[in-house]
Amino acid sequence: MVFFVATKNEGKKKELLRILAPLGIEVISEKDLEKPLGDVIEDGKTFEENALIKARYAAAQTNLPSVADDSGLCVDAIGGQPGIYTARYAGEPTDNAKNNAKLLSVLKDVPMEKRTARFVSAVACVFPDGREFTVRGECEGKIAFELKGDKGFGYDPLFISELGCFGEISDEQKDSISHRGRALLKLKEKLTQEYIKG
Repeated sequence: MVFFVATKNEGKKKELLRILAPLGIEVISEKDLEKPLGDVIEDGKTFEENALIKARYAAAQTNLPSVADDSGLCVDAIGGQPGIYTARYAGEPTDNAKNNAKLLSVLKDVPMEKRTARFVSAVACVFPDGREFTVRGECEGKIAFELKGDKGFGYDPLFISELGCFGEISDEQKDSISHRGRALLKLKEKLTQEYIKG
């Protein structure tokens, strides 16, 4: 069975490959196609809605079961922002350094005990026959007062998890607790229980 992963991020493709390969699923992405898919407008109000928009479009274009994720950072002290606008928090074009600087500025007077936050990943799976589902993974933490480490990407240098700052811990440590890792494990479980062997 071949699944299409609707992402241009090779890191996400590799994560999916690790999770789905034991199920006998081959994972391909846009770079494996003869011509690229067009852009799709992500105008959903939730991570799940945006993930479904991407997966539905990919399934319709490729006629393959398609998986897409939408993920972001939700900070309690600012009402769950940046949320679905995580990548473009400081505006377009997306810029990790500007996003981190804006978040630090917005939270400058917030004490550590109120800097609670979570990374969220919603993964959607859509089949060409119309069957679809979503799963969600979350990783709780706090926002640091300054950037730490040079690992990861995005807000990782500001996110302090139970194992330490995402900007400082190893990929293996991050994978063991990350929001996307947790969502992908749920994806694997659901596929195994309801779609692959059923």
